[in-house]
Amino acid sequence: MQKNYRHEMKHVINTADMLAIRQRMRAVATPDPHAENGAYKIRSLYFDNADDKALREKIDGVNRREKWRIRYYNLDPASVIHLEKKSRTGGLGTKYDAVLTKEEAAAIVRGETDWMIDAKDRPLVQEFYSAYKNQGMRPVVIVDYTREPFIYAPGNVRVTLDYDIRTGLKNTDFLDPLCVTVPARDAPILLEVKWDAFLPDVIRDAVQLGSRSAQAFSKYAQCRMYG
Repeated sequence: MQKNYRHEMKHVINTADMLAIRQRMRAVATPDPHAENGAYKIRSLYFDNADDKALREKIDGVNRREKWRIRYYNLDPASVIHLEKKSRTGGLGTKYDAVLTKEEAAAIVRGETDWMIDAKDRPLVQEFYSAYKNQGMRPVVIVDYTREPFIYAPGNVRVTLDYDIRTGLKNTDFLDPLCVTVPARDAPILLEVKWDAFLPDVIRDAVQLGSRSAQAFSKYAQCRMYG
């Protein structure tokens, strides 16, 4: 389950920035083949403990941290659902994932996790079980947003534009496509750039925002502002 950490850079941008970057990326990169008409919707259910460990580590800027979520796409839980662990060390990040059935995801939301003990072919599921039990985790917030992804093979680059960030705080019925979510307060548009060993100049130029510098932003933390 070992994965290499990737460089990650985030910029909070405005609509004019997004329009400019979208045009540049369409000229030099390739839209993600999984996107429909250039975009797809993402719904995630995040987990934290009673002390809000993941949230506090993010706010406090802890150098080494991780968070757990369940995720599916285009509001279609009948397609594919992933359990994901996102780990970050400084400016480097990586993601581990395992496929869940809809029934397994529903069981997790209900707090039924003992079945994970027998998931020996999915070590990430067993790791989540251990974290869930030892840390006293529970589902805390739904995060919805729209993503426009671009890929560029040299450097294994992925550029994404995320917007229309919405929250379903304390509404954990995330498998229901009609689950009510509301706009996350003052949520911006987010540009994310991820790459392996090097970032090609053509991409660096395409995402250039003048004097604007990279900054930390968490959709999870933004959506937890409600409580």
